[in-house]
Amino acid sequence: MSSFKGGIGSAASRAAALAFRPRPSDVLIATFPKCGTTWLQQIVHGLRTRGSMDFEEITLVVPWLELALDLGIDPDAPQVAEPRAFKSHLRWHDVPKGGRYISMIRDPKDVLVSMYHFHEGWRFEAGAITLEDYARNFFLAPARERGYWKHVASWWPQRLRQDVLLLSYESALADVPGTVRRIAAFIGCPLDDELLEVVVRQSSIDFMKAHGSRFDDHVVRAARNAAAGLPPGGSSSKLRSGRVGDHVDRLPMDVRDALDGIWREEMKGRFGLASYRGMVAALGPADGSLAIG
Repeated sequence: MSSFKGGIGSAASRAAALAFRPRPSDVLIATFPKCGTTWLQQIVHGLRTRGSMDFEEITLVVPWLELALDLGIDPDAPQVAEPRAFKSHLRWHDVPKGGRYISMIRDPKDVLVSMYHFHEGWRFEAGAITLEDYARNFFLAPARERGYWKHVASWWPQRLRQDVLLLSYESALADVPGTVRRIAAFIGCPLDDELLEVVVRQSSIDFMKAHGSRFDDHVVRAARNAAAGLPPGGSSSKLRSGRVGDHVDRLPMDVRDALDGIWREEMKGRFGLASYRGMVAALGPADGSLAIG
């Protein structure tokens, strides 16, 4: 796995993020990577601006809190619209407290496939690492502290808090208008039929792919590749298919079994949830109504 390059941010920038103090109205989109983060950024930004696409890259209008210092962004500064919004990949116990938090869970098998394709060609050379090797040596590696499961486990107990909105990717995608309505209510954004139509359309995978340079992290790559030991250029996209079940034809059965085994180790004993599907059912549908059964 020597071809894989490590973290993109500096220790100083992470420390600055941990020291940030949000306003009560601030919205922090706090997900594990590849769990709908960019999608949520686009929805929140569209709601607060009535669909403005006047930005070079989404990170410049919904800043990544842990990279703000590295990118020369002052998180305390006013933003283009209210409420202020930030992206974060911090777990609950680390994320700065005082704002409002949107988090999203996603099937770890799909997260793995999406993360592999996001990193390929940027964090490691295209074709240098197979998906199976990436799974075993990065996503499943004990040395990586099982980051996905630790992140989800930190947010799950917070799901009933008034300042936390926890969504599942699968339920949200199945009812995008319901998801937008729920997010609008949570962040205090008045929603009319026209705005709903704009935000639903502009958060579709087709629309976001058509405006791909606004969601491709080129600002992050330009600022941080050299410091992270990565060659200049490279390419990545935070947008692929957006499909549920993308792993089915991609992951060998033994890798899927390993992922299921870690889920049981990390989640079943603590929360009584034997599978990711069980967690989604317990969380309920996108409209916020309780699941039955």
